[in-house]
Amino acid sequence: MRDVAKSANAGFSQVGIDFPPPIGGLLKRSFDIVGSVAGLVLLSPLFLMVALLVKLSDNGPIFYGHKRIGRGGRIFSCLKFRTMVTDGERVLNAYLAANPEANAEWIATRKLKNDPRVTRVGQVLRKLSLDELPQILNILQGDMSLVGPRPVVRDELEIYGSAAVYYLKSRPGLTGLWQVSGRNDVSYDTRVAFDRHYVENWSLFEDIRIIFKTVPAVWMSRGSY
Repeated sequence: MRDVAKSANAGFSQVGIDFPPPIGGLLKRSFDIVGSVAGLVLLSPLFLMVALLVKLSDNGPIFYGHKRIGRGGRIFSCLKFRTMVTDGERVLNAYLAANPEANAEWIATRKLKNDPRVTRVGQVLRKLSLDELPQILNILQGDMSLVGPRPVVRDELEIYGSAAVYYLKSRPGLTGLWQVSGRNDVSYDTRVAFDRHYVENWSLFEDIRIIFKTVPAVWMSRGSY
């Protein structure tokens, strides 16, 4: 199924593949809109406070947009509060070149437990998952959902193999089974299995259950770094 992932990287709409509607249809989309609007209103003081902290930390940009693969292979800019230094790519490449173990960790998980790019403010935001708050805007735009697979980059979709088709049936989520089941403490294969299970067994009740489980998971910072 590598061809599936490669097609997704190019964008299904660009290669003429008629991809089915997202799981949950109008019911899930309505739930996303209502939930994200409510979240934006209720969390607006926190939103403004975090934005101020990021700006004052090093006077760099407040937001960071990273290209991710959405439903049907569509590429979108996934928003986050910036948690890294502004020259992060240079810092990462130098660090991986000097640390073979870190390079192996990066190849396996696309994450680093001790990432040299992360700022002091960024460490706190990541620990509490506050860096992902701007993705509420992605939900309103229709690029993401409140609950769904974790948004992946192009190279990661190759790792999904035959399970890529399940990822592409759903909008990526602000939270999901992976986020409430250990996050970075689980293997990548397990994460892919979570995404497949979620898509195959979607229900509005399951979305609500995951949202409620997200609160204690974030509070306890399970597997977040």
